[in-house]
Amino acid sequence: MMGNPVEKITGAVSIRGVGRVYADSAGNPMEALRDVHLDIAPGSFVSFIGPSGCGKTTLMRLIAGLDETASGEITLDGKVIDGTHYERGYVFQQANLFPWMSIRQNIAAGLKARKVYRDCRDKPDEYLRMVGLEDFGRMYPHQVSGGMAQRASLARALINEPKVLMLDEPLGALDAFTRMNLQDELLRLWQLRGTTMILVTHDVDEAIYLSDRIIVMSARPGSIKEIVDIDMEHPRDRSAPEFIRLRSRILEMLHFAGTSRSLEYYL
Repeated sequence: MMGNPVEKITGAVSIRGVGRVYADSAGNPMEALRDVHLDIAPGSFVSFIGPSGCGKTTLMRLIAGLDETASGEITLDGKVIDGTHYERGYVFQQANLFPWMSIRQNIAAGLKARKVYRDCRDKPDEYLRMVGLEDFGRMYPHQVSGGMAQRASLARALINEPKVLMLDEPLGALDAFTRMNLQDELLRLWQLRGTTMILVTHDVDEAIYLSDRIIVMSARPGSIKEIVDIDMEHPRDRSAPEFIRLRSRILEMLHFAGTSRSLEYYL
């Protein structure tokens, strides 16, 4: 007797020799990324961290298909990324909700854009419940808090069931208490959905708290300086000795330990 079919795991990202060059204000070439190689396992949670201007967001935009590489290629499950697609969701630092739409309408927007809403009219309500906004679906973005707006933004990205969800400092504009609550929400959604998560952050603690792996990038032109595997079970204790050792190690990699400069992280 044959067993149940094994579900195919998707969401594997491969980055091979990727470079990106921009023109500065004077028209001179500026190298943002140089020869980046990386494999991101399906279903993993990976964070990119590094000094400002090192190309973290540039690399994220390339994976999303919002920008084009100057060299090399990026694939998702073996297929070269060429332009945007709902299989790659993106959450920005600001929620960027449509102000003229209710929270529910914002979450449903992707389904309507794909012309599949008619076949799944109840799906927005499911995602409202998933992010704890079931009582706020009829409200508008200006009527809810920043944390609620980001929950709605997460639901809007997840409702399309992307293989990869990119998170470009989505919690950076929030207060510390809301930020930590939404970190737990991100973990819950990741564990619930098994979506590959890629986070850009300046917050060392946030990267350690959430990630399987932390990719430390060098200053421009951005390249991968170090890959740190995080072998700690969730939920993680920010005051645990292992957590503190990892924090010190990463800060040292970034050349911030023992200097007057500091990254945005919460103790």
